[in-house]
Amino acid sequence: MKNLIIIACLMVTSAMATPAWTVQPDVVESTIAELVAKTAAQNPAQNPAQTPDQKARIDSGVRGIARLWQEQDGSDEAFRTFCLENYISDPAERRTVFLRISDYLEALDGNFARMSERLDWHVTLATGPILPVDYMFSSLSPRAHLTEDLYNSKIAFYIALNFPKLSLAQKESLGEDRLAWAYARLGDWFTARIPTHVRLLNAEVSNAADRYIDSYNIYMGSLLNPAGVKAFPSDMILLSHWNLRDEIKANYNKGPAGLDKQRTVYEVMKRIIGQDIPREVIDSGAFDWNPYSNTLFKDGIPASFTPESPARYQKMLDNFHAQQRIDTYTGDTYLDRKFDDEMEMALSDVEALFDDFLSAPELKAVGAIISSRLGRPLEAFDIWYDGFKPRADLDTEALDARLRAMYPDASAMEADLNNILITLGYSPERAAYLTDKIAVDPARGSGHAAGASMKGQKARLRTRIPAGGMDYKGYNIAVHEFGHNIEQTISLYDVDYYLLNGVPNTSFTEALAFVFQKRDLEILGITDSDPQRARMDLLDKVWSLYEIAGVSVLDIEVWKWLYANPSASASELQQAVQRIAKDVWNRYFAPVFGIRDEPVLAIYSHMIGYPLYLSAYAFGQIIEFQLENHFADRDFASEVDRIFRLGRLTPNVWIEQATGQPLSAEPILENLRNILQ
Repeated sequence: MKNLIIIACLMVTSAMATPAWTVQPDVVESTIAELVAKTAAQNPAQNPAQTPDQKARIDSGVRGIARLWQEQDGSDEAFRTFCLENYISDPAERRTVFLRISDYLEALDGNFARMSERLDWHVTLATGPILPVDYMFSSLSPRAHLTEDLYNSKIAFYIALNFPKLSLAQKESLGEDRLAWAYARLGDWFTARIPTHVRLLNAEVSNAADRYIDSYNIYMGSLLNPAGVKAFPSDMILLSHWNLRDEIKANYNKGPAGLDKQRTVYEVMKRIIGQDIPREVIDSGAFDWNPYSNTLFKDGIPASFTPESPARYQKMLDNFHAQQRIDTYTGDTYLDRKFDDEMEMALSDVEALFDDFLSAPELKAVGAIISSRLGRPLEAFDIWYDGFKPRADLDTEALDARLRAMYPDASAMEADLNNILITLGYSPERAAYLTDKIAVDPARGSGHAAGASMKGQKARLRTRIPAGGMDYKGYNIAVHEFGHNIEQTISLYDVDYYLLNGVPNTSFTEALAFVFQKRDLEILGITDSDPQRARMDLLDKVWSLYEIAGVSVLDIEVWKWLYANPSASASELQQAVQRIAKDVWNRYFAPVFGIRDEPVLAIYSHMIGYPLYLSAYAFGQIIEFQLENHFADRDFASEVDRIFRLGRLTPNVWIEQATGQPLSAEPILENLRNILQ
């Protein structure tokens, strides 16, 4: 019933007209004209009539805050007066004001982050039993009302008027003008004013999708293969799609029994995609289920069932309707926000990049190598082929023992961070500068990296260390998180303007984390002498990128279809997703696999719980490879420092300034061509 209410609310709010901003269009136009005239009179040298940039900024600033201005903010006359009295035309004064605003925002960001850190402390870290009151405080959001406070105080309007939002194309024309980049980042702060009830509705829809995915378990011990035999352990329960995918990966090189398991898992996936999977087998082991024939049994007797259709696609549709409601307040689409604003890559560029890679003829050769290694033709689930990963000839027990002695607790690891950086080529002084700003905390979970939000704070490396000390698996994760911490520290403390702190998007911080993680054994003084290691590593990267780029294309094309068919039902969306998945397969995978019309790409749970996020994984792999290529013949430490001082530029500009090369899959394809010769 609750979900029906949410859907009904979405249908009502989606049908509403675009929000009626209170400032009338003629008032906006006359205010712009008055401000242009006033600026010309006050600053003849900055006369907007002769200075296009000044005139464009006035136009953009006034129109920008008109879209944000609401009835409670004042009358049309109050809007006009605010613009005329608060616009800054003098460049020197604007710079002074910008630096002052930067200080204030750093204080707000930093102190709110510090409060949240303390409120989450006992829930996040292994400090002992979690008390009910810990969850109560952890659920508090200190900055929950900050945005509205900034609007109510008119600070948001002041910033948006004088530092208006730039388009992606405008940002990418800024070149190496660091101050202009910093102004542009301030312009990203106030671009849409979405009412609280709309945000809450969107959060509820997102949470409902998460709950759906989090409980989508398949009881593998209840599955029957074509012969009616149960091939999986009775207590095996796998979450879709992640655990199902990993079970396919785990069964390579396990002979006919492993192949039988892989084929059975894929049959389950196809039933999920097609939505004829029985509701009775989702998160339940009460029935035996043959996914090949889609028959259900209870104590050996055939049983009736209810297909899930179209629940999976209803969740996707709920997400779309929630984003449609936000569209009315932003004036753009979720696709625009995800790519132009969040990822800061034009959608057309993203599609071209993926198409170039997925169409590469060299992929056929990689497919042939895999087929040869398997001793059979490729099957659709082989998009997750895992056989290129090195099976390191390591004494894992000895390695675990060594690491437990090195890192019996979090404080021991914190004390050793300096040595890790020195091993990677940092000078003792530079290593100390960075590691003095990083603390290691004992995590309850597997661990994560939490960056500081203002200078004077420490980044936190949260890692799980059991009572007996850290094992190799935990160490490998900790080195990954340490890479995040190094990026977080350099891109906060060493950038020239606070508003430029960070990296373009999550793909870039993940790239450096993986660069560090790849060197985990090197840090311990362990070298891999396998002459095939580099070749196998490249083949693995290529095949992994092939898989994730393909499903990223599907994700994009589904959302384009939704915007082209906004009144579609869940059943119509279900048919469209399956059709598009097969189209993408036939376009990019059929030439390599030799089979057509496979729906496998539609299994990804991200499309329901994290729509349009898949592209970030593909970009992360491309960026990581470009960075590794760049570091190969250069001093690692000094280049990491230089590159991550660039801060939060757009991806295209960042990678150009970092490596001297455009963001492209060509480097990975060029290396692939070299090893295929």
